[in-house]
Amino acid sequence: FGADQPFAQAMDKLVEHYGVVLGESTIARITQGHAKTICETAPPPKDWPTQAGTKTAIIVEIDGGMVPIVKIDTTQADKRKGKTLQWQEAKICLAHQQGSKTLAYGGTFQGGVDTAGQCLFDCAVQAGFGTATPVHGVGDGAQWIADQIEDKFGAQGTFLVDFFHACDYLSAAGKVIVSSEQQQKMWMNEQKARLKTNQAHQVLQELQTHMEPPTTQDNDAPVRQCHRYLNNRTGQLDYQGAIKRGLPIGSGEIESAHRYIVQQRLKRPGAWWCPDNAEHMLALRLNRANRQWATYWQRISGKQPSQV
Repeated sequence: FGADQPFAQAMDKLVEHYGVVLGESTIARITQGHAKTICETAPPPKDWPTQAGTKTAIIVEIDGGMVPIVKIDTTQADKRKGKTLQWQEAKICLAHQQGSKTLAYGGTFQGGVDTAGQCLFDCAVQAGFGTATPVHGVGDGAQWIADQIEDKFGAQGTFLVDFFHACDYLSAAGKVIVSSEQQQKMWMNEQKARLKTNQAHQVLQELQTHMEPPTTQDNDAPVRQCHRYLNNRTGQLDYQGAIKRGLPIGSGEIESAHRYIVQQRLKRPGAWWCPDNAEHMLALRLNRANRQWATYWQRISGKQPSQV
């Protein structure tokens, strides 16, 4: 219960389901204790596989989302004083074989982009990645995501910019280029069709003719922003190839995963986390998403899975 809900609500659930009365602080201590153990006993990073692996493409996605963090000034006698509240990024990832609904999840809170990339690689290996397995990555236009897919999978990996992120930029540009709402829809449909048939150069030419003057501030120049966004990623816009191979062109899976893995527990109204506790709870949430709870209990109890 404490892994999925605030500790105060977990206290009520224990009474409702089992008639057990435990204080909120006790529930927090026990839950965070297991979370810390799971985090600290995570399996070592996986090496490059020696087997061919699946011939089916492995789909990989990775993204970051913000978590509310509190840092406490330990020099203060009163811990309520000297607090610093801020937001820090949790990076999570997933991998699965094309057509499979069995997902492998990974992630890190305090680790950097290289740590997140290693988590993504570990997920891909768990999903069946091998020396002959193609990898299809899809995500927003963040450069670190494309860099990690190239770094971790080399020539076996390709990266596609999330189609809907590209459309967000196009939509903002279209509102400047075309006046009426009906014409905006027609203009957007035309640009979407061009992107899906690998005619990004025509989209860029269309944007070029409506570019704002150089004197216009960047925040007030959506056409320029869209042109720059697409022009800097021309090698990551092979939507036609992905559609032909039945591969996703959107990163909705990882964005949804952020909601049900991270935000559901770590991003609640009024909740602020110490960095270490956030890392541990993320590990706990990922453990449950990977359905490894029985494996964990087997490890700490010495019982077989059928007994857990």
